[in-house]
Amino acid sequence: MTMKYLALGAVLALTPLGAQAEGKLALYNWGDYINPAVLEKFTEETGIEVSLDTYGSNEEMLAKIQAGATGYDIVFPSVHMQDIMSHLDLLAETDINEDPAFANIDPQFLRAKTDPEGKFCLPYAFGNVGIVYNKALAGDITGWKDFFALGDAGKKIIMLDDLREVIGVGHIMNGTSVNSTDEAEVEKAADYIIAHKKGISAFSYDSIPLVTSGDVAAAQWYVGANIFVNEHPDTLGYIIPEEGATMYQEDICVLKTAPNFDNAVKFLKFYLKPEIAALNVEQQMNGTPNTPAQALIPKEIADNKTIYPPQDVLDKLQIFEDLGRDLQLYNSEWTRIKTAQ
Repeated sequence: MTMKYLALGAVLALTPLGAQAEGKLALYNWGDYINPAVLEKFTEETGIEVSLDTYGSNEEMLAKIQAGATGYDIVFPSVHMQDIMSHLDLLAETDINEDPAFANIDPQFLRAKTDPEGKFCLPYAFGNVGIVYNKALAGDITGWKDFFALGDAGKKIIMLDDLREVIGVGHIMNGTSVNSTDEAEVEKAADYIIAHKKGISAFSYDSIPLVTSGDVAAAQWYVGANIFVNEHPDTLGYIIPEEGATMYQEDICVLKTAPNFDNAVKFLKFYLKPEIAALNVEQQMNGTPNTPAQALIPKEIADNKTIYPPQDVLDKLQIFEDLGRDLQLYNSEWTRIKTAQ
């Protein structure tokens, strides 16, 4: 996925990563994908000092871990990346599912094929990837067809710098699965994007300021765009495209190399508290797998149908799966998209 919200490289606390240190915890998460108040409360309750580094995509995170970054305790992979990391033996078994408060987790969010019981990771947050748009420039758009029409008409549109998300839109428009491993289907999905590439001004995560300013008419982005829609309700809007979209879910996982394993497990248990999960949603505007937390969420979030969609919309959302070696099909097509003139 990508950078879920704001600029990368933010560091919550300048705690050096490295050797085991009592009272420390090092998180590696998507950019601005956790409410700082959650981390502050954790420190208040436990005395454990938290540091936070951020990444922009699952692949970036995995590459850094595989390159030998051993100072991190916790990562927040998407479900398909959790499966990949499990196959690579990078994740620690936490037995978080044995905590009595694990009953707070809706079982439908135990999506990882490698962790169907939740022995390793804790379901964290879920959402969808739709379209954030400038109302004055984009008008009343309803889906991907309208989105690409803006670009074809000479207005600027931006897509994410993420091969699965971009090619996934091609699949959605062609009526094929975002997890297809059929070579012809993947090629046709890429063809759809290439056919509209002249109207795509960039593949980027940094689109919100440009859409807000009116430099860009619309952008493929995450449901967390509602944060900015709330700040600029007369300027911005966010939709789940009527043709369908992708959904994401991230889980909280502890690395096998975690220097502060016990503190990491404490954090997982802390996040099982409904009031903590609700506090995160309040600032992040994502869905939470914590069932009791949903009663604590502000009404304007709980009633927002782009955050908590009705069932008929949910049925059109597709979640990425680990494709194994077949991911190379997407890598090849992504190169073709990026280099197409």
